[in-house]
Amino acid sequence: MEKAKVYFTKKITPETVVEMFKVLNMELSGKVAVKVHSGEKGNQNYLRPEFMRPMVEYVDGIVVECNTAYGGERNSTEKHKKLIAAHGWSRHFKFDLLDAEGPDLELDIPNGKVLKKNLVGKNIVNYDSMLVLSHFKGHPAGGYGGALKQLSIGCASTVGKCLIHSGGTITDQNIVWDHMAEQDVFCESMADAAWSVAEYFKGKIAYVNMMCNLSVDCDCCAVAEDPCMKDIGILSSLDPIALDQACIDLIYQSKDPGRDHFLQRVESLHGTHTIDSAADLGFGTKEYELINID
Repeated sequence: MEKAKVYFTKKITPETVVEMFKVLNMELSGKVAVKVHSGEKGNQNYLRPEFMRPMVEYVDGIVVECNTAYGGERNSTEKHKKLIAAHGWSRHFKFDLLDAEGPDLELDIPNGKVLKKNLVGKNIVNYDSMLVLSHFKGHPAGGYGGALKQLSIGCASTVGKCLIHSGGTITDQNIVWDHMAEQDVFCESMADAAWSVAEYFKGKIAYVNMMCNLSVDCDCCAVAEDPCMKDIGILSSLDPIALDQACIDLIYQSKDPGRDHFLQRVESLHGTHTIDSAADLGFGTKEYELINID
């Protein structure tokens, strides 16, 4: 597989997000789903709808999310819709909670290492293409969160999230946290699930990672650590594996004093095993050419 193209700029503005999408020369046709992380109540680090607005408007997209599988304000449709409104998403955009009501859509994963199926919000069938906007940061379960997490955990329904976290054994959110899979199995499950969504939108999906507000915690944390590193920039690619690998490499190359703290989170949870497992599935590559955009 030839090297993937990954574009990088140090500039971080709403307008730059649009420019980093444009360099991909990808036309997202039809009805466009724009996957974001809407942010847990109390989280201070998530990227606000105002920041995403020029990008969403440029592709004339509909912002999409799914319910969670842990305690908080996003684990039921009723609560999640209220928080989406409180955070301003539904005020600025058309917004679709993909798994607002069942039944879920089952996506087959014939070559999955752990999962043979993924469960996503059924409303995903209403879209022709997808733009994945990811706030790159740490994560208390996966080590880091980027494009692959948005594809997997991000697009999974509540039941689908339970399936991924348990390595394909549990679909009950009331017991999943007592039956978490071994860490590498969890990472492999995320890779499997990510493949299913990337395959569903194959040839009609693009990715932008924003490396800012670099906390070791995810936007799903109501109580999150403040960022430990300075902002790095914005990256874009048509390959989610290369994109996440490039972000990880930029962390390793950083001279920021908070780098080691960030990497301790990634390494302690085998975060890069998700990237390795995704590459093994063949829907992208870890090998990339980093192209600087001024």
